[in-house]
Amino acid sequence: MTALAWLWAALALAVGAVAGAGGFWLVSRRLATGPGRVPHRTRQVIRALPEGAVVIGRERRSVFSNSAASELGIAQLGGRLHPAVADLAEAAWHVRDSVEAELEIERGIQGETGHVRVRVTPLDARLALAIATDASETRAAEAARRDFAVNVSHELKTPVGALALLAESVEVGADDPAMVRAFAAKIRGEAERLSRLVHEIIQISRLQGADAVAAPVAVPLEEVVAQAIDDERIAAEAKGIRVDAVAKASPVVHGDRELLVMAIRNLVDNAIAYSEGAQKVTVTIDVKDGLAAVAVLDHGIGIDPKEAERVFERFYRVDAARSRETGGTGLGLSIVKHVAAQHGGSVDLWSKPGVGSTFTIRLPLHEEGA
Repeated sequence: MTALAWLWAALALAVGAVAGAGGFWLVSRRLATGPGRVPHRTRQVIRALPEGAVVIGRERRSVFSNSAASELGIAQLGGRLHPAVADLAEAAWHVRDSVEAELEIERGIQGETGHVRVRVTPLDARLALAIATDASETRAAEAARRDFAVNVSHELKTPVGALALLAESVEVGADDPAMVRAFAAKIRGEAERLSRLVHEIIQISRLQGADAVAAPVAVPLEEVVAQAIDDERIAAEAKGIRVDAVAKASPVVHGDRELLVMAIRNLVDNAIAYSEGAQKVTVTIDVKDGLAAVAVLDHGIGIDPKEAERVFERFYRVDAARSRETGGTGLGLSIVKHVAAQHGGSVDLWSKPGVGSTFTIRLPLHEEGA
């Protein structure tokens, strides 16, 4: 079988045997056009591939490529081939087998660097086939997982280390009941912080799964807000903060009640934590532009615009010292963002230092029969 006939067979199989049993006959007829030429039907198959595909000639140039290859930056019009891909082709011909590598390639007008996984297979002594896929998202996901693991380890060290030191202190002061009680209270506080951290890590993991909202139901947002405020009542009273709900509408959304309560509760908890005593937090329920909207407004310290871009990142804290004092984990707002996304919605922030902040969750309304 000639190289291009083999190429046709491989590509036909890759897209579900497009040509059927007559594929080889079609290719054999079109090969008569001359060496190094790619038959029209084979070009059609290459164009249809979602991956970048390039037929490479021995002169380190592209014989034919599809638009995906151009978008990935491995081949351009006029037969230009990325040097690193040409090197892979040379290596494949040398070992007479497939060669695979991940390449950093500049692409686009801005010259942004992307990661591309390229596999080059020699077809014969003069032609090779390169198949390329975008590895940038995979790289980003791997980096995010690594960062998450590092951050979790770091966050766990603090309460675990504190518990160990407090346990030693209790042991040393075992004969002093007052000291034991004081250290016991601190141990309880660190244990509660550790418990919250573990719980929120589990919630983040759940929210990143495909079935976080596995059994959605109709959920009245007034009930969600009422429960979230009630859950935070003790924390609010401890700081002398009043939390009010203002319902301008009675929207119903389609989703997971527990997750929605958790999201609103996290926003209310955040508002309380970053407000001074004797202030008010207002939770407004409304419908705007065809979406349900829950806004949590506080008159606290506010957030600098530079910080506002990062507040929804995992483990990011605007005020690390205040977060430690309030037992914050740095995961609350990230959870809010994930809950909103899992319900087809979004969350945004308005804030001004010294004035306060407003976090608004927007969600699609429930449709009858959904």
